Amino acid sequence: MVLEFDKFSKTIFKFDTKAYSTQKMEIIEIKLEDKRENSITTMQVEKLNESTFKMISNDIFNCKLNFGTEFQTRINKKGNHEIIRITKKSDFERRTFMTSREYSYAENKEFYEIMGTELVKNGGMWYIDFGGIVTVNIPKNTNFNFDNFLGDFKMFLTEIVDDE
Repeated sequence: MVLEFDKFSKTIFKFDTKAYSTQKMEIIEIKLEDKRENSITTMQVEKLNESTFKMISNDIFNCKLNFGTEFQTRINKKGNHEIIRITKKSDFERRTFMTSREYSYAENKEFYEIMGTELVKNGGMWYIDFGGIVTVNIPKNTNFNFDNFLGDFKMFLTEIVDDE
């Protein structure tokens, strides 16, 4: 198990290195343009072929692009990628939470280490964006109950939900 800090995205990752170390992945950086949101996001993805990619993290702003989601793109006139379609939905449930200072990583390192260990043990992963947005990815086929886990530790995090 590894705890890494990605300087590019200001993200803390926790993942099981054994699950990823045996796979040869071509990780590239793409600029993904979303015309509906009028935004361009630079992200690292696994390249599956010339026009198909797999998310290796979550897009913080687009709740459809979760860890493990595969998608096909085309290059637009600006040279950015645009999603044509999702080819495979993620096998993970994504949950995102805002933390107050009281529930921050800095104030609760032991809790987050235990949470990370439990998530990884159950096939999931977690990370923190911008120092206070906690995202967990829980396999859809697990018996791990994240809500009960939070309750056991009396961690009352504010969940960010997608209205779609």
